[in-house]
Amino acid sequence: MDRRAFIGTVTGGLIAAPLAAKAQGATVARVGYLNLFSIPSLLEAFRQGLRDHGWTAGQNIELAARVADGREDRIREIGAEFQRLKIDVVLLTATTIQLGRSAVGSLPIVFAISDDPVGTGLVQSLARPGGRLTGMTSLNVDLDGKRLEILNSALPNASRVALVATRRDTMFPDRIASAERAARSLGVHIDIIEVSRPGQLAAAFDTASRGRAGAVMVFGSASFFHEQTRMAELAKTIRVPVISAWREFADAGGFMSYGTNIPAMFRRVAGHVDRILKGANPADLPVEQANTFELIINMKTAKALGLTIPPSLLQRADQVIE
Repeated sequence: MDRRAFIGTVTGGLIAAPLAAKAQGATVARVGYLNLFSIPSLLEAFRQGLRDHGWTAGQNIELAARVADGREDRIREIGAEFQRLKIDVVLLTATTIQLGRSAVGSLPIVFAISDDPVGTGLVQSLARPGGRLTGMTSLNVDLDGKRLEILNSALPNASRVALVATRRDTMFPDRIASAERAARSLGVHIDIIEVSRPGQLAAAFDTASRGRAGAVMVFGSASFFHEQTRMAELAKTIRVPVISAWREFADAGGFMSYGTNIPAMFRRVAGHVDRILKGANPADLPVEQANTFELIINMKTAKALGLTIPPSLLQRADQVIE
């Protein structure tokens, strides 16, 4: 197979024939993986997903895993590298989709998580993406309001809740709107605390504490994911109950989390990569939606904070950490 010819024709239906040859063992498939931060659990979940579909490193696939070290300018450099390596399909994470989609040129793309791929212009529709991108959506924006409702169920006397958010999130306005709707229905006052970079999280938590917030909710923004352990430590320092979007927070000692299982989604999205390598056109591969949401309650932390969790909420929990 002439890889140079392939790179020059990755549009429309021309994508199927060259990649079908790979499935027959003509050459080793090359897959690129790009994340803004180093999160080993997500990379390993993706690798496991590839193995589930019969792709074994050193035998029939090469995985070029790259991390931009938190620098957005590195995304373009890595994208150019992927083109030089003649990568067959690229996995972009939520923090690299917008810059990465242009940085990798005409290469087909699978996105690991996107809150609203239609609204942000990644695809034409979930059922028929219509371009060279497909992947998975987490529905995380819709969960921000639900997260506030769960927090209120656990702490009905917390009339003031601080929300930690970032405008670096393309879905910032939607998240605010979702939280405001929930707050109005619950009769809860919310204080929006904005951060522009992870280094400001400590100050944000301190502001919430000094503002006498009865609880804190951290929005489900992708740029916060790699900070879950640190946020759990910050929450212990200010001794205010905090809810986050991901179980990694509760596992690290945070009070509570509600949202999608991100490693499971990275493992699942390997199915998209598998189908593209076997000849499928990204334009015709539906964007899959998250279908599993976990409520994790850390009772050790609840007891340390002197909280009593309603039995009805404990019964709803997918896991209670004792």
